[in-house]
Amino acid sequence: MPLPPPRPHQALTASASLRQLLDSLSREQRRNQELLASLGFALRSFTNLNRFLELVPLVSSRLVGAEASLLVVFHPDGRLWREHTQASPASRSGELVRLLGELDLPAGLAEEEEVSQLDLQVRRLLGEVQLFGTSVVARNRTRGRLYVFGSAEGLTWSDVHRRHVQLVADLTGVAIETELLQEDRRRHERLDRQLNTGAEIQAQLLPDHCPVIEGVELAARCRPAFEVGGDYYDFIPTRPRLSGRRRETSRWALVMGDVMGKGVPAGLLMTLLRGMLRAEVLSGHAPDRILHDLNELAQEDLAHSHRFVTLFYSDFDPRSRVLRYANAAHNPPLLWRHQRHGVERLDAPGLLIGLQPEAQYGCERVVLEPGDVVLYYTDGVSEALGLTGERFEEERLQRHLGEACRAGKSAQGVLDALFERLDRFVGADRQLSDDASMVVLKVREEVMLPTLPG
Repeated sequence: MPLPPPRPHQALTASASLRQLLDSLSREQRRNQELLASLGFALRSFTNLNRFLELVPLVSSRLVGAEASLLVVFHPDGRLWREHTQASPASRSGELVRLLGELDLPAGLAEEEEVSQLDLQVRRLLGEVQLFGTSVVARNRTRGRLYVFGSAEGLTWSDVHRRHVQLVADLTGVAIETELLQEDRRRHERLDRQLNTGAEIQAQLLPDHCPVIEGVELAARCRPAFEVGGDYYDFIPTRPRLSGRRRETSRWALVMGDVMGKGVPAGLLMTLLRGMLRAEVLSGHAPDRILHDLNELAQEDLAHSHRFVTLFYSDFDPRSRVLRYANAAHNPPLLWRHQRHGVERLDAPGLLIGLQPEAQYGCERVVLEPGDVVLYYTDGVSEALGLTGERFEEERLQRHLGEACRAGKSAQGVLDALFERLDRFVGADRQLSDDASMVVLKVREEVMLPTLPG
């Protein structure tokens, strides 16, 4: 039997109910849009991460009509980031965060297995509730978990609810990642300021020009791999109170050293050793004794820093052209002999400075002839990597030194030619992997020893 058609007042009631439902959905949609828009505005304008994170649980719970929400944030190393963990409503926030901090949580919360354990702990903490959780992810790294929950009755999770909560979690991930990037930038800026300060101090400690020494030409250059390096060279008068020609003809110490490591720590140790060495030079002792005493003085400081120093110490007497030297495991300088157009290595036995107390050092001497060239250098030169991964090596350095010397270049010309060869080998746009320093001493060819009486 067919049903009777609906009466007019019944049709009117159904239509009104439908309009009320649509109005309610429209109001809910506008409210959700306003909530998400407010969170987006906060994300664009916040200057304090914690203030933004305080909004996240509040917006999450209101979006889905849940009683409360909990945001758990992970530290970059995977630990619980307690100061950024938030909950809503405010009446439960402090208690939830406190109880969460007391849980025995795994160390690496960002891993999938540990996230599952966290979910179990949170469910145990909250008791009998309807719970939904999703991960806060940024750049494929889990930065936290966002939970919404309420009483077991009358709370359902629709796909729309899940998408809304996930959207909030994604905005939260952006906020956390932005804060980490800004903190990283601030840390680099602080480091840059420290490096600039260290570079200025180091530039003041290295000689800004070569001294005038009777009968020789000098040229020197240090190219740090970082703004602050561990390379060290120096020219030290053994009798600093003399002046004029008497100073030029007196004995001078020529030093080349390298603190193991790079950056500010190496630069600071270099500065410390410079002061110790300059004080030792005034004693007038032979090179081997000076290295022995320097090693004793530096033992404690180098032991605390877990670093060592290579150092080649020499002194040159312009009147006799005698170069005395001792070596603490540094790259032996190269001596180009003008008379026979050959290269020799100036080496002597000795351990690293700071390696062990009471170390003994050998002392050697050589007479430099007119036209001879001595090249002091650090391992940043010989171990520089080329475009093919090959090292510059001492053999190549000897060959280029011989070419520059045979061409009759001055000390500065030899230095420029060697750095030009090094730059060409490494590549014009590539950074050196270690500090590279060179000092060139050339005996003027017109220098002649006075005739000694019979």
